[in-house]
Amino acid sequence: MKKYEQLAKDIIANVGGKENISSLTHCITRLRFKLKDESKANDNVLKNMDGVVTVMKSGGQYQVVIGNHVPDVYSVVCDLAGLGGESQGDSGSDSPKGLLNKFIDIISGVFQPILGVLCAAGMIKGINAAFVAFGLYKATDGAYIMLNSIGDSIFYFMPVILGYTSAKKFGAKPFIGMLIGAALCYPAIQLNTLSVAGEPLYTLFAGTMFQSPVYMTFLGLPVIAMNYSSTVVPVILIAFLAAKLEKVFTKIIPTVVKTFFVPMLVLLVSLPLGFIVIGPIATFASNIVGSAFLGLFNFSPVISGIFIGLLWQVLVIFGLHWGLVPIAITNMMTMGSDPILAGMFGSSFAQTAVVAAMYFKLKDKKTKELCIPAVISGFCGVTEPAIYGITLPRKTPFIFSCIGGAVGGAVMGLMGVKSYTMGGLGIFGVPNYINTATGDMSGAMVSLICIVVSMVVGFLLTFFFWKDDNVVEEKKDDNGQVTIAKNKREVIYSPIKGEVKALEQVQDAAFATGVLGKGVAIIPEVGKVVAPFDGTVMTLFPTKHAIGMVSDNGCELLIHVGLNTVQLEGKYFEALVKQGDKFKKGQTLLTFDIENITKEGYCLETPVVVTNYSDYIDVIGKTPKAINNSQELITVLA
Repeated sequence: MKKYEQLAKDIIANVGGKENISSLTHCITRLRFKLKDESKANDNVLKNMDGVVTVMKSGGQYQVVIGNHVPDVYSVVCDLAGLGGESQGDSGSDSPKGLLNKFIDIISGVFQPILGVLCAAGMIKGINAAFVAFGLYKATDGAYIMLNSIGDSIFYFMPVILGYTSAKKFGAKPFIGMLIGAALCYPAIQLNTLSVAGEPLYTLFAGTMFQSPVYMTFLGLPVIAMNYSSTVVPVILIAFLAAKLEKVFTKIIPTVVKTFFVPMLVLLVSLPLGFIVIGPIATFASNIVGSAFLGLFNFSPVISGIFIGLLWQVLVIFGLHWGLVPIAITNMMTMGSDPILAGMFGSSFAQTAVVAAMYFKLKDKKTKELCIPAVISGFCGVTEPAIYGITLPRKTPFIFSCIGGAVGGAVMGLMGVKSYTMGGLGIFGVPNYINTATGDMSGAMVSLICIVVSMVVGFLLTFFFWKDDNVVEEKKDDNGQVTIAKNKREVIYSPIKGEVKALEQVQDAAFATGVLGKGVAIIPEVGKVVAPFDGTVMTLFPTKHAIGMVSDNGCELLIHVGLNTVQLEGKYFEALVKQGDKFKKGQTLLTFDIENITKEGYCLETPVVVTNYSDYIDVIGKTPKAINNSQELITVLA
């Protein structure tokens, strides 16, 4: 972090010193300060500082745009300013939009701090299994037990660790999160402990797929028992609830007793709700999944294998795979084998192959360094480091791994492979498909084919169809030391005088959702479009209502005057350039008649969007305000 130390010192000094900082968070590209007095900040100094892209003020925040290495700069600023802690981000304007994106952001965010030790634990488990497989020692030896406890502990006590990181992600006190995770792992409340201790008091929903034994009650309310060790989603949901409760109780509890009354009340409300509501919801969802896949298998083993292979990693993330495990165990106990879970065997290998392909295409050195241990861990059947740290945050590689798993599942279903034991994972799971009673090795041979097919599909899809959009720059000084590289940026000036509006507020779904590009919209005051940079006209629509252009630096921009104005068929528009023309910044490109277009009943919201936004780290648009042609509208970071 030393290479960011001087930058951090300069930023602190120019935001008015550490005594002027009320709080600090960060998002993907920006440091988000809340300053006591923004007038003390030196905007111009910060904007021209090497390592700073620009400065923005929005929503009561003073935003210093850094680029994709903002987490490292943030850590150093926190240390030097005595702010403490490490942010997992915030819920500002850069927070992901859409439920799926938000879920992925949360899952990857809570796992990011533990990826290194997660990889290490997975590798230890794999090495230990290999030593047993090669006959170096037995699973009953002290060496195996010791290494297994070291490698397995992070997975067994996952709720405790994720309780800590989840609390930090949601803004709660970390030790409250840890205590929530510890309660979920407490032996006396686990299903396997309660079921051994005695018969259930009664059974809820008997005779349905939601049948659940109740061994204890809380204030008369039934507590449906389940095993929470090694789970992910329950602790995250309870930590989220706890963060909300903590804010409420902090406001209403007197200051003199806040220190102990706030955490006490948070725990007394969040954990019972977790055990009584959140846990049962997870149980019922698992039962639904189990019943659905059992019905699908009875309909077609091949289709079942495809769907299990396709969705297995998703089910694991949500903890819904437990709905299939009891079915598999029952089949093995009654029939001696199970054909359902065989469909998931290729999933971990597809995930591993995807990460291997990403190694050759990733530009970020830190992520690239995680790939090798994640691959080793994945071969041993431990794919959490690969999923949460590498593929899931980038979405497309994760999808490719699911497709590879689906193809592997189709192979297992087509050949009717059955598992005869629930033994090793990953490559050590091949013996699971050996029929020890008859000595039949055919299932194990097909499982090897499944491994190859799943890996080939996952690797090729990723290698040829995934592109790493991140751009990481470094430069070296005369002594060969790596220093901060100034992010390449391009400024797009406003092509129209008017009022800036957030793109997501535009009355057109295609523009508002960002499908056509990222940027802003302008409500024109003057019916004139001028060149926002030096460039070339790429597209001029015959109706003259929209113009596409590319800057000399390669930024592609679309300006669409009004909504649905294509229906005017060129009336009230005049083009002063034609397709292929070169132009200079400030040159008039189009004119239009605001009064008559409005009289015709058309909305004049004018989206100005960067269409090749995927080529950039970030597209930063001005916040809503009046703007002139000579002012900066959008900044793109390359």
